Amino acid sequence: MGEEIKDVNAKIDAAEEAMKKYASKDTVISIGGYEFTPAKLMVAFTIVSSTLGGLYGAFEVYKDYQSMKKRIAEYVAPDLSDLNKKMEITMQNSEKSVQYTQDIKNDLKQDIRRLEGTVESVERSAKQSQRENDQAVKEVRDELRKNSRDMDATLKSVERKVDSDMKSIERSVDVKIQKALDNPLAK
Repeated sequence: MGEEIKDVNAKIDAAEEAMKKYASKDTVISIGGYEFTPAKLMVAFTIVSSTLGGLYGAFEVYKDYQSMKKRIAEYVAPDLSDLNKKMEITMQNSEKSVQYTQDIKNDLKQDIRRLEGTVESVERSAKQSQRENDQAVKEVRDELRKNSRDMDATLKSVERKVDSDMKSIERSVDVKIQKALDNPLAK
């Protein structure tokens, strides 16, 4: 293993020496009868690699284009008749729901109007009944006051009469008692 490392190190050293040889400004490399400097080689390598990369990219795009063209040509539209039927049924159900909702709305409006009329009628009737009750209460109150005054007057009259009768009876009794006292033998 130690010898292999020495061989690798020797190869690396040889490559470095070769690179130094090509790295100088005066180095000229001859390829196919043409002479190139390292800078020209690098520019040429860059141009060639960019051109090859561009050609490869164009080839890949063209290959994708041909693949898509083939797929498009072989494309068969899926059968959407079931979906169309379902959509039509859904639309019909939707229209029925809208109509049903509209009918409910109209029925509710009519019910509300009818209830409003009934409430107004009940309110009018209640107000009229209240007025009549108030009038009846007032009449009863007035009648009670009148009766109370009449009863007070009658009671006063009765009291006066009773007082007068009592006084008269007392006088009569006093006279009889006095007679009896004055004449004990007379009956």
